[in-house]
Amino acid sequence: MGFQQKILSSKNKITLISGILIVIGFIAHFGFGNTQVFNIAFIIASILGVVPIAIQAFGALKVKVISIDVLVTIAVIGAFLIQNYEESAIVTFLFLFGSWLEARTLNSTRSAIKELTEMAPEVAFKQMENGEFEEVDVWDVDEGDILQVRTGGKVPVDGTVVIGEGHINEASITGEADPVRKETDSEVFAGTILENGTLQIRADRVGEDTTFGKIIELVEEAQDSKSEAERFIDQFSQWYTPAVLVLAFIVWIFSQNVELAITILVLGCPGALVIGVPVSNVAGIGNGAKNGVLLKGSEVIQDFSKVDTILFDKTGTLTVGNPEVAEFKTYGDADQALSYLASVENESDHPLAKAVLSQLGDIEMYPVDETNVVKGGGIVAEVDGHRVAIGNVALMEKENIQLTKEAREDFEAYEKRGNSLVITAVDGELKALMGIRDQIRPGIKQDLQAMKALGVKNLIVLSGDNQGTVDLVAEELGLTEAHGNLLPEDKADYLKELQAQGQIVAFVGDGVNDSPSLALADIGIAMGSGTDVAIETSDVVLMNSNMSRLPHALGLTKATANNMKQNIVIAVGTVLVLLAAVFFSDWMNMSIGMLVHEGSILVVILNGMRLLRYRLKGTDVETANAKEVYA
Repeated sequence: MGFQQKILSSKNKITLISGILIVIGFIAHFGFGNTQVFNIAFIIASILGVVPIAIQAFGALKVKVISIDVLVTIAVIGAFLIQNYEESAIVTFLFLFGSWLEARTLNSTRSAIKELTEMAPEVAFKQMENGEFEEVDVWDVDEGDILQVRTGGKVPVDGTVVIGEGHINEASITGEADPVRKETDSEVFAGTILENGTLQIRADRVGEDTTFGKIIELVEEAQDSKSEAERFIDQFSQWYTPAVLVLAFIVWIFSQNVELAITILVLGCPGALVIGVPVSNVAGIGNGAKNGVLLKGSEVIQDFSKVDTILFDKTGTLTVGNPEVAEFKTYGDADQALSYLASVENESDHPLAKAVLSQLGDIEMYPVDETNVVKGGGIVAEVDGHRVAIGNVALMEKENIQLTKEAREDFEAYEKRGNSLVITAVDGELKALMGIRDQIRPGIKQDLQAMKALGVKNLIVLSGDNQGTVDLVAEELGLTEAHGNLLPEDKADYLKELQAQGQIVAFVGDGVNDSPSLALADIGIAMGSGTDVAIETSDVVLMNSNMSRLPHALGLTKATANNMKQNIVIAVGTVLVLLAAVFFSDWMNMSIGMLVHEGSILVVILNGMRLLRYRLKGTDVETANAKEVYA
């Protein structure tokens, strides 16, 4: 380690020694009237204190940046040369002590993220070839391995329970502390804690591919990103700091008062301005991570706080995403047709396909020779030498299926009762009609009302489902508008229209077909149980598809944006007051200025840290006042 690195790594020790020397100096002067010890103590404290600051200043100058360290170094050397040892010693001590306090308090703002990374599992009990479970490093676990999780242990991977039952605390994933019961075939997530019971799980996703691994990766990326405000302040500081240097020089030219010029250098330091915005954003991102909301960067926080329109996909977003067959009708002899229907749907992972198979149960299957997916319509397949069309009314018309008056009346009645239609035709003849309904998410109506209270003007549902079904959902939830029968590109086009009108639009979805809209929206919000594509293209992720986190996320971004503005006002106001005091008072000096300067830095950090404790206020969202909600 070189000399400079040793000095910088010893900053805390130097700060302590400087503080002790200053105390000794004051005791010698005021206690014993010994001026010689007073001067020697302050000279040594000044030299010791300025060395690490000067090293940092030199490093900044090498990359052509006039930093705060440059201003303080010049000011301290100037004070030392005019033999104002008391000022030079106190200024260096306060600057170093302030840096130490900043580091400690900033670590607190990152505590939520630090806690998150510490939750990452390190070991797993893996079933070996002899059937015994042995402790191994979590990185030695592969997909398909059988692992054992014991009471109090961390789940090491994303997996499926194969044996056992118990209750798991999933707060690290969802933000919810209430234990969730797990049994055979239940899904479990890495980083969660088994509170009771013993489970054997099959590893489905390991390492960085787990939900928990992605959370940590996304949060770390969010911390590294900079908002437009931060970039502006960085550029502003590059010009502002040299401007202070020039101002001090001009004051010295006209006043010939070296001490006044040096004081201006100290008072003009923009430390609180530089640190105020990042600390707010880091604290906001940390709060979100603890509460099941991933905010992908500080730019996202600024944009989300201004959203006035939110678009929702229906299935899996406003609804549970687990539809069931509610009504079922056949036309003529349909036994063979139902087997063909089951054969085709068995090759799909669409929620409606699962509902169909669940309804049909144990039925004869046939090989599917050819499958053609008709976008926005359904599926046309060749099964056992027959042409099978499965989909909506538009597909039936495209396939020239003869639809009787009775059939059309059935379609209309099913839609009015909120069903999605799955119509089956074989060789041009209508054979079966299924009405499938999804359940509204519990508590979603209260969540939507909370977002209205937070200032969102328009809540709109966009769906590929029929208009009747979409209208029923919108009516039940009190949405502003409802648009059905939309293809993915139709949703994207509608979103662009709103943006062209000047609206700031967020889109909430969970599937691959939502990816274009998630990417185009000012803020794309993905459900955590959605596809990887949807999560990657989004700006905000609601872990475990917990929609109740959406009002918290919106309120948090508004609080963070407000907190950032408060910090800017505190920082700029402090500098203006200090500079005014230099010119219009006779009590301001370097030591007082540095004390106030460091104090302003701590104030903005502590103000930012308030966001770590942020909670959405107002339980009665119907009467909640927007100011009360995100003050």
